Amino acid sequence: MRTFDKSIKLDNVCYDVRGPVVDEADRMIANNIEILKLNIGNPAPFGFSAPESLIKDMMSNLINCQGYSDSKGLKDAREAIMKYSEKKNLPNVKVDDIYTGNGVSELITMSMQGLLNEGDEILIPSPDYPLWTGAANLAGGKPVHYICDEGSNWYPDIQDIEKKVNDKTKGIVVINPNNPTGALYPKAVLQKIVDIARKHELIIFADEIYDRLVMDGKEHVSIASLAPDLFCVTFNGLSKSHRIAGFRCGWMVLSGPKDRAKGYIEGLNMLSSMRLCANVPSQSIIKTAIEEYNSADELLAPGGRIYEQREFVYNAVNSIPGLSVVKPEGAFYMFPKIDVKKFNITSDEKFVLDFLREQKVLMVHGGGFNWREPDHFRIVYLPEVSQLKIAMDKLEVFLRGYRQ
Repeated sequence: MRTFDKSIKLDNVCYDVRGPVVDEADRMIANNIEILKLNIGNPAPFGFSAPESLIKDMMSNLINCQGYSDSKGLKDAREAIMKYSEKKNLPNVKVDDIYTGNGVSELITMSMQGLLNEGDEILIPSPDYPLWTGAANLAGGKPVHYICDEGSNWYPDIQDIEKKVNDKTKGIVVINPNNPTGALYPKAVLQKIVDIARKHELIIFADEIYDRLVMDGKEHVSIASLAPDLFCVTFNGLSKSHRIAGFRCGWMVLSGPKDRAKGYIEGLNMLSSMRLCANVPSQSIIKTAIEEYNSADELLAPGGRIYEQREFVYNAVNSIPGLSVVKPEGAFYMFPKIDVKKFNITSDEKFVLDFLREQKVLMVHGGGFNWREPDHFRIVYLPEVSQLKIAMDKLEVFLRGYRQ
């Protein structure tokens, strides 16, 4: 029977998340050139405010947040997360199975550090949230990318997952709703992934930070709820749903049977203790936030900002000759496809760099999300429609005469 133990070690692996496009944007900004940023999922700069109750809660709690908490987090915060996990039907979750973190990003890195030795493999979607790939490399493991199929609403290609599992594979990462595509996976697709994880005794790592940002009357299903017999690690937080990205407030939940992962859990406990604790003021508002976990509903319904911005960009992109996009059902991203033959594109990074220089709009190329073909880019549709219209008009004008 497969076990999940490792000796903690750090390899000297570097991961650059910036690149020449962001460097060029910084240079332009330093020269007082105004840039419209459609490159990062940060709600605050676009007029999205946190619920007032959270701001008041943090202010009133600050006096009591001047010391370290338990390395896993404040007990009342973890109790609230446990109740939320119960609502999402995560099996066998206790308070000690919950770790708070300085955002989900810190916990992703910790989860990979605790799991992977040199030569170990982890299945990660392509396209992905690139920190997963970077964290796997940093831990000394090997990220193996399985394809998400644009022709099937960007759902994971189950056959591709199956053929990439081998005896070195330790786990599989599922990002749902997905960044960068905005895809929301139905229960049937998640069940097939669970079946593969069960067959090969893999840990499931579920990145569900956007689970409360779902549109069109759809419902998010936590993959761990379909796998009571499997060890799962589920990630969530408040940065996106409660518009407080700068507060750095996330959590990680261990569910299912834990007897075969004792060594891994010991490693997580060690790593958690090494960084002392997560941001205590942010932890102090978790209980209030979870009790108001539908705070984004108005934004996601017809007439709400996120919904209407999605509708506008979806229609605008599909109206531009040479572009097409699958309509996202979650988060606030979409991942358009470029007709590379029409524009003679051999480098998607050059495409977004040229667009930035000419039209002063910043986006991310598909390769930034470990997509192998030079035919995609990501749009963040957080700005108001008036700003998005400017960006889409500029994109249309740019593409009229663009050839690489």
